[in-house]
Amino acid sequence: MSGRTQLMWDDAVTGYDFGDTHPMDPVRLDLTMGLVRAFGLDGAVDLRSAKSAGDSTLRLVHREDYVAAVRAASADPRAADQDYGLGTVDDPAFAGMHEASALIAGLSVGAAEAVWRGESGHAVNFTGGLHHAMPGAAAGFCVYNDPALAIARLLELGAERVAYVDVDVHHGDGVQAAFWADPRVLTVSLHEHPRTLFPQTGWPEETGAGDGEGAAVNVALPAGTGDEGWLRAFHAVVPELLADFRPQVLVTQHGADTHFEDPLAHLAVSLDAQRAVMESCHELAHQYAEGGRWVALGGGGYAVVDVVPRSWTHLVGIAAHAPVDPESVVPSSWRDLVYARTRQLGPGRMTDGRTPSWKAWEDGYDPADRLDQAVLASRKAAFPLRGLLT
Repeated sequence: MSGRTQLMWDDAVTGYDFGDTHPMDPVRLDLTMGLVRAFGLDGAVDLRSAKSAGDSTLRLVHREDYVAAVRAASADPRAADQDYGLGTVDDPAFAGMHEASALIAGLSVGAAEAVWRGESGHAVNFTGGLHHAMPGAAAGFCVYNDPALAIARLLELGAERVAYVDVDVHHGDGVQAAFWADPRVLTVSLHEHPRTLFPQTGWPEETGAGDGEGAAVNVALPAGTGDEGWLRAFHAVVPELLADFRPQVLVTQHGADTHFEDPLAHLAVSLDAQRAVMESCHELAHQYAEGGRWVALGGGGYAVVDVVPRSWTHLVGIAAHAPVDPESVVPSSWRDLVYARTRQLGPGRMTDGRTPSWKAWEDGYDPADRLDQAVLASRKAAFPLRGLLT
C-alpha cells in the first residue's frame, strides 16, 4: 500500500449536535482532534476531508423514503416524523441534520475508498461508527449508518470479503442488519449483554440467515466485565474468525463507552485495555487483511472529556504507526482547551494506570464463570456454521 495513514476530518462534523442536554456532545470530536494535534499526530497522517455522501451512496443502505424524511426534518425539525425514529428522545431533530450526518457518512466512505484503492493502508474516521441506524429509521443517536455505508461501498467497488469488528459497548445492530444474509461480510460484535443494555439485541444465537448464515457473530458480555474478561473474550473469538475469513479489508468500530467511567453502560474497561484492542486490530489487519487494509472508526463514548479524546487519540497514533506512549503527560495546551470549552479539568496522562493482561482461551475455560459462559455460547452458536471447532 502506498501513502501514509489517512485521518478523515472536517470541522463541520461538530454540526452533528442533538442539543445541549443530549449525551452525544459534539465537543468530544473537537477535543479529540485537539488532542491529536497537541501530540503532533496531524503531522504523522494525511489529514483530509471527503464529499458528503450523496443520495446514491446513502441508498446503498438506506431507503429512499427515509433519506427524504431526514432531509425534511433537517429543513424543519418541527416536521420530524417519529415513524422514522426522528424527533425522538434518542434522536432529536435539528437543523442541518441531513448535512452533518451525510458528511460523517462521506468521511467513512472516503476512508474505505482510499484503503481499497491503495492510496493508504489505513484510514481513520473517529467521527464515524454510528452503527445503530437502520435502513428506514434513525436509532441510538445514529442517523446514517456510516460503517454499513463504508462496507457497502467496498462491495460496490469489488470487495468479496469484508470483516467488521465492533467493540462498542452496544451491539452493532444496524451493521448486522444491513448484511444479515450476505456471506461477503463477516460482522463480529462484542458488547454488553442485551438483557442489561440497549438495543437489547446481539444474542449469541443471532448468526445470520440464508447464504449469510454464520456471518454474524455476537459476544454478549456480562455487565461489570473488566479488562481481563474483555480482552479474553476478544482474543477467544476475533483472531480465529479473521484467520479463517481472510478479509480483503478489516473495518473496526471503537466505541469508547466500554470504559468504567462511561455514564450510559455497565462494563468496567480501562483506557489501557481499549488501547490494547486497538493494537490487536492493527496487528490483525496486517496479519489477515490483504495488504493490511484497515478502516478504523469511532462510535459511542459519553465521558466526553476524560475518556473519548484519549481513547481515539491512541487509535490515531496506532493507525499512523506513531503510537502515543501511555505514560505520556497530556499537553498543557490541550488541558487549557478542555477548560475553555467545558470548564472541566482534563486528565493528566494518557493511561488509567492499568497493565492489561488476559488468560488465553486455549489454556482452558471455567464452565461456571459467567464470562467464559458468554464466550462459549458465541463459539457454539457461530463457529460450527463456519466449519470451526468450538
